[in-house]
Amino acid sequence: MSTLNRLVLWNIDNTLVDVARVTREAYAEAFRRTTGRPLVRLAPTPGRTESEIIFETLAFNDIVTTDDHLPAFMVALTEAFAARRGDLRRHGRVLAGAREAITTLATRKDTAQTVLTGSIRPNALLKLTELGLDRWLNIDTGGYETGVYSKAALLELARTRTGEKLGARFGQAVYIADSPRDVQAARIAYTPVIAVATGSATQAELRAAGADTVLADLTDTATVVRAVVDLTAPARPA
Repeated sequence: MSTLNRLVLWNIDNTLVDVARVTREAYAEAFRRTTGRPLVRLAPTPGRTESEIIFETLAFNDIVTTDDHLPAFMVALTEAFAARRGDLRRHGRVLAGAREAITTLATRKDTAQTVLTGSIRPNALLKLTELGLDRWLNIDTGGYETGVYSKAALLELARTRTGEKLGARFGQAVYIADSPRDVQAARIAYTPVIAVATGSATQAELRAAGADTVLADLTDTATVVRAVVDLTAPARPA
């Protein structure tokens, strides 16, 4: 039996990395290719899945959606990100403390790490690989936007897939993310959540959403690791 019994699920955008510039440019190109018009307004992105962002962006720009819009936009967005691989390295950045937190948790023999993100898989993998974070994460088993599942459902799916691949039975998982919507998804999935105020939400907003632990950022590695361990500790008998 595997010694792994703890799973850490990481959100990507604004938790581990900042690739906002590339994201905006890719969305603008995908919007133009899909609709033939320039993008005027991009929908809010924190905590949302790609399909939510796409549908709201189309609505905000007065596009009457059809069944063909979502798949066409997904293809265009994938290609737009792939064309900007170099831009991810030049303009993207790993957020302070993220690499150290991941690499430290990777040294623990009882802990596995994967991702839970609203991004479609090809774009999520580009963000991680181009910024050098993929080697410490089980990216094959993460939860990615599919156009079907909610983030709460994807969390459980990522947990199951990771356990099956690694031959582990995780006693507990913890989600690390930066938005109130992510906190809410974790609560729906009965999963403890560590919220970091590295996105657009304040620490007060993250606490109000129900986060179990709230941190300003990931720079204090020991605090991050301690929060992970505390929130995934086996329940004590009453």
